Amino acid sequence: ARKTRETMALVEAAGFDVVIVETVGVGQSEHAVAEMVDFFLVLLLAGGGDELQGLKKGVIEIADMIAINKADADNVARARRAAAEYQGALALLTHASPNWRPPVITVSARENDRLDALWAKICEHHARMTASGELPARRQAQAVAWMREMIEERLLGALNANPQVAAKLPSIETDVREGRLMPTRAADQILAMIGLEKSGEEAS
Repeated sequence: ARKTRETMALVEAAGFDVVIVETVGVGQSEHAVAEMVDFFLVLLLAGGGDELQGLKKGVIEIADMIAINKADADNVARARRAAAEYQGALALLTHASPNWRPPVITVSARENDRLDALWAKICEHHARMTASGELPARRQAQAVAWMREMIEERLLGALNANPQVAAKLPSIETDVREGRLMPTRAADQILAMIGLEKSGEEAS
């Protein structure tokens, strides 16, 4: 959601020292959340089939840890096999942090099994990232990224709210679609309507 960062800041200011952000399970949202948190946990199920694994293929590259849930009853062996497969896949990838190798563990939320091990890994990651200076650097980079997102969002909002743009945009889009106007020239015209003309040097 657009206000996730603001919500996180709000609950932190209210005194909560642990904030959990759950994604909707779509790749784009997961990448967005990974860029605003300290630790990104990917929760998977064993035996999900090729479809699930295909959906998660790009997500494991940004995972700080993978947990295979429902490792209980007759699913324990499948969960362990899945954990071994994902651990092998992670071994082929280069993780973003030089100070952390993402672990893969099995857990059972229903049986409350190994959730303490999961939390211990999260705490270990936090301690390592803090000691190396990577965590504060990551938060600083996230703050700058948040600023840039806000600028882009507000510029786009100003563009969409401009009555001159609203009046001329359909015809400009038609000209671009039918090849009468180059996209670069169209962009120049639209931005000029809100006072963002190119400088003379850029125009040349």
